[in-house]
Amino acid sequence: MFFTYLRRELRRRRKAALVVASGLALGIALVIVVSSVSSGMSKAQDKVLQSLYGLGTDMTVTKAAAAPGSGGTERPRFEFDAKDDDEASQSTDRVMVQGFQTLAADTVDKVGAQDGVADAVAGLSLTVMKVDGQFKRGEFKQDESASQGGQGGRGGPGGGGQPQGEVRGGGASFDVNSFTVYGTDVTRQDLGPLTSSTITEGRTFKAAETDAEVAVVDAAYAKEKELALDKTVTVSGTDYTIIGISTADSGDAAANVYVPLKQAQTLADAKDKVTTVYVKATDSQKIEPVKAAIQKNISGTTVTTSADLADTVSGSLSTASDLAAGVGRWLSVAVLVAAFLVAGLLTSSAVSRRVREFGTLKALGWKSGRVTRQVIGEALVNGLMGGVLGIAVGLAGAYAVTAISPTLTAQLGSSGGGGRMGGGGPMGGGGPGGQSASKTLDIALTAPVSLTTILVAVALAVAGGLVAGAFGGWRASRLRPADALRRVA
Repeated sequence: MFFTYLRRELRRRRKAALVVASGLALGIALVIVVSSVSSGMSKAQDKVLQSLYGLGTDMTVTKAAAAPGSGGTERPRFEFDAKDDDEASQSTDRVMVQGFQTLAADTVDKVGAQDGVADAVAGLSLTVMKVDGQFKRGEFKQDESASQGGQGGRGGPGGGGQPQGEVRGGGASFDVNSFTVYGTDVTRQDLGPLTSSTITEGRTFKAAETDAEVAVVDAAYAKEKELALDKTVTVSGTDYTIIGISTADSGDAAANVYVPLKQAQTLADAKDKVTTVYVKATDSQKIEPVKAAIQKNISGTTVTTSADLADTVSGSLSTASDLAAGVGRWLSVAVLVAAFLVAGLLTSSAVSRRVREFGTLKALGWKSGRVTRQVIGEALVNGLMGGVLGIAVGLAGAYAVTAISPTLTAQLGSSGGGGRMGGGGPMGGGGPGGQSASKTLDIALTAPVSLTTILVAVALAVAGGLVAGAFGGWRASRLRPADALRRVA
């Protein structure tokens, strides 16, 4: 009887049911779109941080920045030998530690011993500046007018003076190129910047290659310099055999060339030194306590978490993320609340128009509870219909955003903590010794819809139906048979 009457009443009041369902659908669809876009922005920001940190890294430990004027930095010097051959080329490399600040290699063990640390791996970031070219000796050109006639000319016969003229031509022509090198612990490759790239050709390092002259080269750098597998890349006079080509998962690669950590220490004359310790916490909830413990127990270090780096992200990605988190969520909540209220008021209004119907049913023996359940059942079905419609519209909206894939720009300012691994010039890395150069990445926005979002939409649909049913049920429970009899024509 309940379901028969329910089906008949919904068919009889299709327009009213459609209005209630559409209002709820609008609010639910907006919640789905805003949630999916927010999730997409969160993933976009994670991609940005991956390109700096590496997968699974929760924080980095670097040497604390030197006080201004303390002489903690040095300027690169280049020296060339004198050669008699004018056509001889001159070439020299200068290998510098990014940021000019290093930690003792045993710092990684100290960090790993802290409570809440699941894993810790060290790395050494270098910048190589290569200067090559040649000097060309100038040629002396005598002044012809001064040498002719010999009369009164200082350069003429018997004049006793030096021949007049000028040096023409000559000079120097040098090219300056720089690239970044990252020394990785080949025995523990599951943490650090190299994990933010995928090996697309060849292989990665073997655990036994701790001091081997082998290298993994970034795909973009390999294309620029025409490098390939089994060829060599020269770093400060040492030829490294290329065993693999890596492609950054997003943005720029952490370095142009990756070599074993011991080889990087040899290149930079930095034995038992590292620039960064990459840390993974046992629990995401323990990141801040771990950060505090490291700073307290290991002096002279700076700890940078992913949250600290996220604060340095600016540009349209940051603006859009703030907009979605603030205005978007509040707007969706406001629309949802309004939809609930409208659904409740429409249901209550529909009950008021059915006074004669419900009064007659009560006169025939229906209890108030049965009438209330009937109204709530109708409202709940309307809510579920609105939920199905809202999920369909929300999924369509999220799909449209993903299909369009608007490009957002993420600009990464200096973090001061040395956590980033930018490439470029000698100060282009994220060394704690100075300000990092800003880095701009273009990220395509997607709007993934998770199962949790769908379940939330279903819950909202049920809640909307119950809210509307509560309004109508309360009104229906107050009706009396006498009201119906007074309205009988």
